[in-house]
Amino acid sequence: MSVYDQLKALDITLPPVAVPAAAYVPFVQTGKLVFLSGHIAKKDGKAWVGQLGTNMATDEAKAAARAVAIDLMGTLDAACKAAGTDLNGVKRIVKLMSLVNSSPNYTEHHLVTNGCSELIGQVFGDKGLHARSAFGVAQLPMGTCVEIEMIAELA
Repeated sequence: MSVYDQLKALDITLPPVAVPAAAYVPFVQTGKLVFLSGHIAKKDGKAWVGQLGTNMATDEAKAAARAVAIDLMGTLDAACKAAGTDLNGVKRIVKLMSLVNSSPNYTEHHLVTNGCSELIGQVFGDKGLHARSAFGVAQLPMGTCVEIEMIAELA
């Protein structure tokens, strides 16, 4: 099944690339690798605000990380098209790095990040199996609960 068929089966429509909020670009390709800048969680078009261990539960933040995965795939789709291919031309999702806005005593960053990892795996199958880091941080832009970046390899 193609990546686009899988997205359709999951009732996912990819968003357009978000306009950067600061001095950076959404993605950079070097060789066969595509580096996607960090994407913050959004809900209803606005920053999905919250801090784990203070005012947000793990399950809600996991849903936010899933939403980030959809935004990341939208940007990856644009990066692929700029390279003359599409998401079916992704050889491998190489790595995700997740930053979770959390209190000092919160320890479930990995479970939050699963929201992104699990969806990437569903959409890309074995090509979606990736290395990963998940960190707790004191704050993120606009108070969002999670920010995730991605590295992908094109065929």
